[in-house]
Amino acid sequence: MIFASDNWAGAHPTVVASLSTAASAYHAPYGASDVDERAAAALSELFERDVAVFFVATGTAANSLALASVARPASVMFCHSEAHVIHHEGGAVELQTGGGKLVPVASAPGAHGKIDPDSLRRAMALFPDDDVHVGEKTALSLTQATEAGTVYSLDEISALSAIAREAGLKTHMDGARFSNAVAALGCTPAEMTWKAGVDILSLGGTKNGCWCAEAVIFFNPEDARAMPRLRKRGANLFSKSAFVAAQFEAWLKDGLWIELARHANAMARKLTEAAQMSAQTRIAWPTQGNQIFLIMTDDKAEALRQAGARFYDWETPRGMEGQLAADEKIRRFIPSFATREEDVAAIGALL
Repeated sequence: MIFASDNWAGAHPTVVASLSTAASAYHAPYGASDVDERAAAALSELFERDVAVFFVATGTAANSLALASVARPASVMFCHSEAHVIHHEGGAVELQTGGGKLVPVASAPGAHGKIDPDSLRRAMALFPDDDVHVGEKTALSLTQATEAGTVYSLDEISALSAIAREAGLKTHMDGARFSNAVAALGCTPAEMTWKAGVDILSLGGTKNGCWCAEAVIFFNPEDARAMPRLRKRGANLFSKSAFVAAQFEAWLKDGLWIELARHANAMARKLTEAAQMSAQTRIAWPTQGNQIFLIMTDDKAEALRQAGARFYDWETPRGMEGQLAADEKIRRFIPSFATREEDVAAIGALL
């Protein structure tokens, strides 16, 4: 009953086999191998256009280097107030961007993790282009799926990226759970990215069946001119890059990536159904991917943990404080590609 995070899940057997295959051969180092080229070509095919691909090992590296690629002196970058880039990258974005400023943008009431256009415009208005004292606007970062488990619609992405583009900003997408969002929307990767105005994507494979595989993808290769040296300086140019590329090649082949995401999302729906039947828990807000947020008492949470369940407590979003009793908290549950129906049934019975 491991629902703490999809980071807890191991690697899919197909990905594991790809590493064994890569280990039995010689490969040109530093991203120059045939494996790197094949994986990059597969990503261009997936996104229906020629893209520039840079393999890295962690989501922190992907996000911080992606934003560094568009940084200028005194960069100002906008993101949701709960975004991973502002709360959980340990200062990596600020380091890699040379002291760039991340500006939090809050949700409208009920938006849960999603930036709304009016809030973005208000935040951007505080940084006029002709005011040297406030820095220079360079990027908008959207998390898809969001930290709150919600998913931006294609229209929402298009509207936000249009605001950014009109102001001369690049739009970056933190896609740690990109696959789950694509599965939830039933769209194509192209429709959710460059066709909706996204310029740069941090594509996560680690949470969805890979061992250690992330990629920074530029939909306009001209935007990637600084990235080779940024990746080197950021300690993510691996001599044996073929091992990261091999994971992506296996993950993409025959649509494995979307199959695994659909499974995780389906397990989340089953867990949601079980929670809705419980008199001791309630859904904090609706979600669309593989993250579920349940409200329960401390005693109930402790009983679940004593029975072997693993999940995380979640900070109460601003504006929801009055909806929780004194002994209640929000708890986050995340099924993964490795979650089995019997795992959901077991915790469902406990709920």
